[in-house]
Amino acid sequence: MKSQQHVHMKDVHKSFGNKSVLKGMNLTINKGEFISIVGKSGCGKSTLLRLLAGLDKPTLGEVSIGGESVSKGFEDVRIMFQNGRLLPWKTVAQNVALGLQEKAEEKAANALQQVYLLDRKDEWPSVLSGGQQQRVSLARALVHSPSLLLLDEPLGALDALTRLEMQQLIEALWQEKQFTAVLVTHDIEEAIALSDKVILIEEGEMIRSYPIELQRPRKRTDKYFVGILEEILQRVLGYENKELQLQVNESR
Repeated sequence: MKSQQHVHMKDVHKSFGNKSVLKGMNLTINKGEFISIVGKSGCGKSTLLRLLAGLDKPTLGEVSIGGESVSKGFEDVRIMFQNGRLLPWKTVAQNVALGLQEKAEEKAANALQQVYLLDRKDEWPSVLSGGQQQRVSLARALVHSPSLLLLDEPLGALDALTRLEMQQLIEALWQEKQFTAVLVTHDIEEAIALSDKVILIEEGEMIRSYPIELQRPRKRTDKYFVGILEEILQRVLGYENKELQLQVNESR
C-alpha cells in the first residue's frame, strides 16, 4: 500500500442553517487505501462524501485531494450513488460514455467489459436488473480512470446475493486499478470485508478508526472479522440494545 497522502480533511465543520452536521472532522486517507465510513442515519456520512466530491463546501475547515483544495474541482474524482441515475433515453454504452470527449465508444466498451456487461451495451437501462444497472453505474465512474472513487451506499438496494457479487467486483477492480476508495455504508459487515480501515462517525464527529488487518479475500467467519463486527455493532447500536446484540451473537 502506498503511503502518499491523498485525501485530507482538517478541522472541517458543516452546517445547514442552525443544524451542525459535521463538527471538527479530521481525516487523512493515503493513496490507494479503501476506507469505509459507518454510523447511524443522520450522523453526517453522506455529507462527508459530498464534501470530498466538491458537491458541498465546508462551513469551516479545509478539504484537499492530492494537496489541492477540493474547491478547485477535480476531473479524476467520481461518485457512485445508491440509485444508478442512468438516463433512460440512452443506451447502456451511451450512459457509460457520458462526458467522454475522445474514443468514447472504445472506452465505454472497455469499461463495460470490466463489469461483465459488454454484451448488453446496446440495450436500454430499463431492461436491466438492479445489480446490472449498478454495474453500469460503476463502469460509468471507472471509464474516467478516477484516482478517487466515492461510493454512497451503492449496494443498499440490492438483494443479498447480488450485493455480495458487487462487493467482490468492486474489490477486484480496486485492487487492479489501485484507486483510492471511500465507501459510505450502513452494512458494517460490508465495510469490514472491503476496507483497509473503518471509520465510525457519531453525531458529526469521528469517534474511532478501526484498521482491518486481514488478508484478502476475507473470510467472514474468521474470529478476528467477527470480533471487529461485534465491537462496531455494539458501539453503533448501543450496549443497551441487549436483545439485538444477542441475536447477532447467536447468528454467528
